Amino acid sequence: MKNKNYYAVLMAGGVGSRFWPVSTTENPKQFHDMLGTGDTLIQRTFKRLNTFVPTENILILTNERYNDLVLEQLPQIEPGQVVLEPAMRNTAPCILYAALKIQKMNPDGVMIVAPSDHWIENEEAFGRDVQRCFQICETEEALCTLGIKPSFPNTGFGYIEYDKQSTDDLKPVAQFREKPDYQTAKSFLEQGNFLWNAGIFMWSVKTIIKAFQKYQPEQYQLFEKGIPSYNTEKEGDFIRQYYPEAENVSIDYAILERSDTIYVLPASFDWNDLGTWGSLYDKLDKDSNDNAVVNGKLLEMESRGNMVRLPKGKIAVIDGLEDFIIVDKEDVLLIVPKTKEQDIKAIVSKTKAKFGEQYT
Repeated sequence: MKNKNYYAVLMAGGVGSRFWPVSTTENPKQFHDMLGTGDTLIQRTFKRLNTFVPTENILILTNERYNDLVLEQLPQIEPGQVVLEPAMRNTAPCILYAALKIQKMNPDGVMIVAPSDHWIENEEAFGRDVQRCFQICETEEALCTLGIKPSFPNTGFGYIEYDKQSTDDLKPVAQFREKPDYQTAKSFLEQGNFLWNAGIFMWSVKTIIKAFQKYQPEQYQLFEKGIPSYNTEKEGDFIRQYYPEAENVSIDYAILERSDTIYVLPASFDWNDLGTWGSLYDKLDKDSNDNAVVNGKLLEMESRGNMVRLPKGKIAVIDGLEDFIIVDKEDVLLIVPKTKEQDIKAIVSKTKAKFGEQYT
């Protein structure tokens, strides 16, 4: 049975430019079936949370330009469950906005904030971990996060350092660490009390609002003015007028790095942030020569280690290619070495400058 005090906030406003040309400004990666499973990433995330959070208690935080896409892909929700940002202001303002809306619906609510575009294999384990955090959030003024046990010294993630002496499953957080260089990341793994920061957070609405009052009083005062209008027809007018005034700041910097009541639960599930074509390749089934293909069919000759994404039903024939990303979309064909996947953002900018933004 789903708990009526459980709420979920799905973060679905990002552009995901490293997945270009599939992910574009008008239709970002969370609205695509990146893994060829039959569900888009946001649909998969919604289903995962909906196993223990009531349908009507799931809010989708996104840019107002994606409102129609959200409603099209999640027909089970009401339009009022889509929380629209009129301007991009990082994660702190939108989380405060959502928390104030939830508090008005249910002052006893506990909430999870989760990205809409991550890959999680063991969804039952994910549900157990989240509900374990909810238990402490219901009884204590705790801010909780899920940390991922690092499998290699990744320099693309932030890290969470926790108290090594703790014997509890929920570990007190010592500090959040920015994305490290390779040697620093290596030392984190050697120390054994560092986890990847997955950006998945749990707290009661009372606790997170209290934290904003303490650590971000100006931000709180701005959004407090809208309390009479939240969840009414006047909400849109208030947000369009005042939201652009909010400080552009992340929840990590605004609240988590300053609080002394943060706990991390080492996750019991496999996780991938699906941030690049290479990270997607890691999670896909491969043929005997380690080629991965999404949607279409592949005939390869003397080709190994390639990531190939095609329109449904299309056949690709490749000969003599090794470790390439090949993405075929109606009006764009991308072929780059996997070693240059971090250059895709720059490629998008060059494409926009030369051919126009309709391709990006």
